[in-house]
Amino acid sequence: MSKFTILDLIDLEPERPNALELRCLCGRKGLSKEIYSTDINRPGMALSGFFDNFVGERIQIVGRGEFSYIEVTPKDVLMVQLERLLKYDIPCFIFCYNLEPPEYFRNAAEDAGIPLLVTPLESATLIIRLLRALDDVFAPKQTIHAVFIEVEGMGILIQGESGVGKSETALELLDRGHRLIADDAVLLKCLNGNTLWGYGTSKMMGHHMEIRGLGIINIAQVYGVNSVMNRKPVEMVFHLEEWDSTRNYDRLGTSGETITLLDVSIPLITLPVKPGRNIPIIIEAAVLNQRLKSQGVHAARDFNKNLIQWNESENARNLWFDKFVNRRG
Repeated sequence: MSKFTILDLIDLEPERPNALELRCLCGRKGLSKEIYSTDINRPGMALSGFFDNFVGERIQIVGRGEFSYIEVTPKDVLMVQLERLLKYDIPCFIFCYNLEPPEYFRNAAEDAGIPLLVTPLESATLIIRLLRALDDVFAPKQTIHAVFIEVEGMGILIQGESGVGKSETALELLDRGHRLIADDAVLLKCLNGNTLWGYGTSKMMGHHMEIRGLGIINIAQVYGVNSVMNRKPVEMVFHLEEWDSTRNYDRLGTSGETITLLDVSIPLITLPVKPGRNIPIIIEAAVLNQRLKSQGVHAARDFNKNLIQWNESENARNLWFDKFVNRRG
């Protein structure tokens, strides 16, 4: 990925509810410093002179506890530890609750080229938002060729060879009230190590679709702003392919096929395409069935279980009939 700097952190989507609300107090020449780690640190122990296991390459968060220590500690005592602290390659300090350090602290950080940032957020809220933001920035990424659409509240990827009908299928689903996230190219991110999110790859292209014979259309303008969204967890993958009469396709739904994307296993359904098959309706039915599975209702498994029980009971009846009825006859 391209480098992520302190300036990028300040400018990180300020309009979102999880905005960090950062402003730079001093040390602006260090705004180009690159952030390498998703971890953060509280420098209270280092300010008191204990540097064992101190990791200076992390963003340093200063809350009310650390700030109180700065206020009550004599300047000459604190400066000794501060000089040691600022020798580390610290990306930046973030002071919570709009707390501003004393002038000598700011001057030392300015001379060291380390930005001091201030936020009105309390420390717990800042840490949660910051970790979430850094996890999103440094998450493993992959771009795939697919259509990403929300169907019945679930994010589904539609894959397949070029020309198999992915966009046309998505267009029919949009006409049935579902929502588009991305067409043609989908950016995948693995967040928290186990959740796969999908995004569009280009803000300029936005929610446009290319339909062969029709051209490029703006989905938000054609179907309304409620027909599009920006991101969604990936919960199912549908692979469209031309019907192959020599292949045995799953007819019971007991195969439990999956696909692994960025080390996350996602349910996969292969749908053969041929004239007369209404793929959008099949996708809707599959999504609803997957929701039932997530609630513990597995129609194919229950059918198979009931069939086995019926066969066993039928065999028992036949044995009983042969043993008692036929002998009497």
